[in-house]
Amino acid sequence: MAKQAFKAESKRLLDMMINSIYSNREIFLRELISNASDAIDKMYYKALTDDSLAFNREDYYIRVDVDKESRTLKVTDTGIGMTEEELENNLGVIAKSGSLAFKSENEIKDGHDIIGQFGVGFYSAFMVADKVTVLTKAFGNDQAFKWESTGADGYTIEPYEKENVGTEIILKIKENTEDENYDEYLEEYRLRSIIKKYSDFIRYPIKMEVTESRLKEDSENEFEEYKEEQTINSMVPIWRKNKSELTDEDYVNFYQEKHYGFDKPLKHIHIKVDGTVRYNAILFIPENIPFDYYSKEFEKGLELYSSGVLIMEKCADLLPDYFSFVKGMVDSEDLSLNISREILQQDRQLKFIAKNIQSKIKRELENFLKNDREKYELFYKSFGRQLKFGVYNNFGQDKDVLKDLLLFYSSKEEKLVTLDEYVSRMPEDQKYIYYATGETNERIARMPQTELVADKGYEILYFTEDVDEFAIKMLMSYKDKEFKSVASGDLGIDEESKEKIEAEEKENKDLLDYMKETLSGKVKDVKISTRLKNYPVCLTTEGEVSIEMEKILSAMPNNQEVKADKILEINADHDVFTSLKAAYEQDIDKVGLYTNLLYNQALLIEGLPIEDPIEFTNDICKVMV
Repeated sequence: MAKQAFKAESKRLLDMMINSIYSNREIFLRELISNASDAIDKMYYKALTDDSLAFNREDYYIRVDVDKESRTLKVTDTGIGMTEEELENNLGVIAKSGSLAFKSENEIKDGHDIIGQFGVGFYSAFMVADKVTVLTKAFGNDQAFKWESTGADGYTIEPYEKENVGTEIILKIKENTEDENYDEYLEEYRLRSIIKKYSDFIRYPIKMEVTESRLKEDSENEFEEYKEEQTINSMVPIWRKNKSELTDEDYVNFYQEKHYGFDKPLKHIHIKVDGTVRYNAILFIPENIPFDYYSKEFEKGLELYSSGVLIMEKCADLLPDYFSFVKGMVDSEDLSLNISREILQQDRQLKFIAKNIQSKIKRELENFLKNDREKYELFYKSFGRQLKFGVYNNFGQDKDVLKDLLLFYSSKEEKLVTLDEYVSRMPEDQKYIYYATGETNERIARMPQTELVADKGYEILYFTEDVDEFAIKMLMSYKDKEFKSVASGDLGIDEESKEKIEAEEKENKDLLDYMKETLSGKVKDVKISTRLKNYPVCLTTEGEVSIEMEKILSAMPNNQEVKADKILEINADHDVFTSLKAAYEQDIDKVGLYTNLLYNQALLIEGLPIEDPIEFTNDICKVMV
């Protein structure tokens, strides 16, 4: 029995298969089980055209056996087996797939699909094994054969005595090294974990002897171990069942079995698509935010299956960033995979699926908002921030997708409202959608800048998250109504008072110029206020950068010293202004003292730090004395 060389490039190619194509060693078991499933599928298709062959599903299974003492792992199937010629062609020629040839020669029906395509999955066994032995007997043949190889040096094929049709693949597991622990592939719990992870939805039972424990007879506290054959995989995935067969509890159980979260999902979305690209998907909207959600460690993505076999644990391309909170899976028979079945070879199908999923999630969230407001607000409490980031990111290219999903606290309704609800209540004379920014709703409600807008009876949206104003700046308008901060220069209100204000400013020009000079470098201007009623002073801004934006940007690690153009506004009807005018006539030094105090007071109202606290306290003492 002479050793034969592989008919493709030998050592170099096989080394590449083992060391480069697969990123994860545990994938070898997925590949061997997928090949075993293919072999049984071929028997199924044989039965469709051969009336003498009855396909009794109970007779077909895959079995995994482990022997620690001999360091062997065996994968057995009751599939179609291989002839000597097929062994030569399928295992002697690297990257030639018997499954691909079978698919080409047979019309696949009844929702089955042959998983294997490229013929390299088998060679992944050499990632963990020093020697691989294949014992196989083909359907309709009396002679069985043994194929054996220790790697790139070649292989042998010889006749073998085997009673049953099917294939056994026996791996002699490598010894541990300093860098690699191969013993794990001889541990029951590890093998079960790999099977559940990648092959849970293979359509045939995957059987394995599992060690269990039980109380000894006539003993209350002593246990004994025993072996029990169990079916490890679930076989029929929930996504292939009809929606009418499933209950909410079924979806919750699936969510928890897949460890998508420790909570209960607020909503599930079950998608079945038969078209240019066929796929099934089950998506979940979680109730609680993952602890690492807003951190660099968080990985978005859906589980991606190809014909029930897990290909990727986190396929990020299936979800846009703004929907990264969605958990779940997608299964498609139409994906073009590369030879390792770990990476997608073409992204056309994936882009099609991703686009459909995005549209479906958006529609479901809109229905959620409309039909179950209480639960939607619970969702929004956890993930509304991500939607607002989505509006802001990528220069606002997704703002139209997300704008109707946003909620903000309303001064008038005293609850969260949509932008559509706000606009629908706007009086005819109201030009803008007004908003105010601050740390809390309570603090915003007491802001001096809100007085005029509130007195006019206009609704104000409260922005309390750092992303809010950035998102709105990107949105710019909603239903042709521009957004306007209550702290912006021109509120578009109270035109009739302009003449009075202009007269006040003209009369007190020298005082205002002196105050502006005193605050040189701190404010852009000092003006008589059109918006203040009860408060003596406030800060407003001109330009795109607001005070709240300045605070957020200054707190960032790469602080670029971005500053808002601040305006100090004085209430001409307040007693403080009367004191300022009197001081300007009688004691010019007091004007400087009062100006600095008013400026620092305005900073405190805005939640900004006082530039010189010692000077501020000294100024207070001067006033008291």
